[in-house]
Amino acid sequence: MESPNRRSGNARPLLSVVDDDESVSESLPDLLGEFGFAARAFSSAQEFLSSGCIDETTCLILDIAMPGMSGPELQQELKRRGKDIPIIFITGQREETIRARVLKQGAAGFLLKPFSDAALLVAIKTALQTT
Repeated sequence: MESPNRRSGNARPLLSVVDDDESVSESLPDLLGEFGFAARAFSSAQEFLSSGCIDETTCLILDIAMPGMSGPELQQELKRRGKDIPIIFITGQREETIRARVLKQGAAGFLLKPFSDAALLVAIKTALQTT
């Protein structure tokens, strides 16, 4: 199978998951591993920013609403730092204005919780093709 991230050669692309929901941050990395990706989970935007994983992350799966810095705020912080990481937002909030705003600001995808494994994989493949 060809690597979805051509920049990394034979290495598995690193997908970082930032979500304060423990069930998501524990289960999603396992699922991503089954898809063939390396994955790291973070419980907050601040934890991700201080992790040292920003430069290795090929795609960010990011919750919208979290304590402290929200997902859209992290998106803006990464832009401010000049980091162009494809972001797939995940949320339980069904407000169309949020979806429209983050997509307008450059998000690669947007999924409503609960989402299917197949929908997530399609979103990841699409996001990685934009890099």
